[in-house]
Amino acid sequence: RKLFNLLRLLIDQVSVRSGMEAPDAALDAVFVKSHSMPSDAVPVKGYDFSSGSVDYHSLLSTYNTIGFQATHFGLAVKEIRNMLETKIQKAPEDALKPYLSEPGDRPVDNCTIFLGYTSNLITSGIRETIRYLVQHNMVDCLVTSAGGIEEDFIKCLGHTYIGDFSLSGKELRSKGINRTGNLLMPNDNYCKFEEWITPILDRLVDEQKSKGKVWSPSSFIAELGKEINNPQSVYYWAYMNNIPVFCPALTDGSLGDIIYFHSYKKPGLVVDLVQDIRRINLISVKAVNTGMIILGGGVIKHHVCNANLMRNGADYAVYVNTGQEFDGSDAGARPDEAVSWGKIKQSACPVKVYADASLVFPLLVAETFARYHSKFSGAEGKSTSDQLNCTQQQ
Repeated sequence: RKLFNLLRLLIDQVSVRSGMEAPDAALDAVFVKSHSMPSDAVPVKGYDFSSGSVDYHSLLSTYNTIGFQATHFGLAVKEIRNMLETKIQKAPEDALKPYLSEPGDRPVDNCTIFLGYTSNLITSGIRETIRYLVQHNMVDCLVTSAGGIEEDFIKCLGHTYIGDFSLSGKELRSKGINRTGNLLMPNDNYCKFEEWITPILDRLVDEQKSKGKVWSPSSFIAELGKEINNPQSVYYWAYMNNIPVFCPALTDGSLGDIIYFHSYKKPGLVVDLVQDIRRINLISVKAVNTGMIILGGGVIKHHVCNANLMRNGADYAVYVNTGQEFDGSDAGARPDEAVSWGKIKQSACPVKVYADASLVFPLLVAETFARYHSKFSGAEGKSTSDQLNCTQQQ
């Protein structure tokens, strides 16, 4: 208000001295009077680095008031904390009784958390963040694509390396090096993977034929998690903690290539998708409350959301991706579109962070799950007799 009056005074003085007045239309356009801001309006403010030391928790807490996607990050932190607060509360007894009696079920608590992520995140160092959540029993259901399965096991057999986005594909191909973004994977790693998994595929076919075992993608992945017997693996810990892993596009990657070649050597393997669509949908239906954390888009995003349709929507939801909605893709769709389909509840406060998950997700975990660490227990808390022998495979 003081600035407004000062500017008007200056203009009036200039007008008097010049003998001219500014046009009323221009004055009215520039000096539009503001309504008062609501009493709960939040001022924009960033972190003050002048103290000379950095408190990273305080720094990330200021993201709420920085604006743009930093504010969306702050909202995502709040949404996941609400998810976790619900999870650690005691669930109503009448909600749990019908489900705990079913053999093989993962016990239902007050909030079932679905974590979906694209394969490139397992290729990247986000694998270790996801492993932390699974190892400490912080999530209840994983959904990923084929690369998100195979790359975890491949990393137990050989390293992935930092490269550059601009490296020549032609030169890399001639050297047997595969590139995902600025990450490099020697093709020998995939040969090691084939050598490791082929005997397992042989056994799965034998069990199918001799015992009538019908494998689903999730039971197949659990078997691989058991066989890798490596605590660096996401799916080793998923197996140990009885966390189901769903992969509706299991053959869309190196796994599919190996299964293809194996079908000529020892035909007959059948992997039943129907078991898994029943299983993931029942997890959703049985849940007291549900939360979705989805990193990236494509089939993994829709698979998690569609499972939550079966209960008329998730109670909490956080998306992290760079997709835009303007092409009508599900990958870029905002949470409100999922509300229209019944995949997120109308009463929910979902958040989408427009960002690269490799930048954002470790920070989200640092501000949420890591601060609830003591509330959770993973397989490491079980008695020795309940655990597999953890021997790291070199």
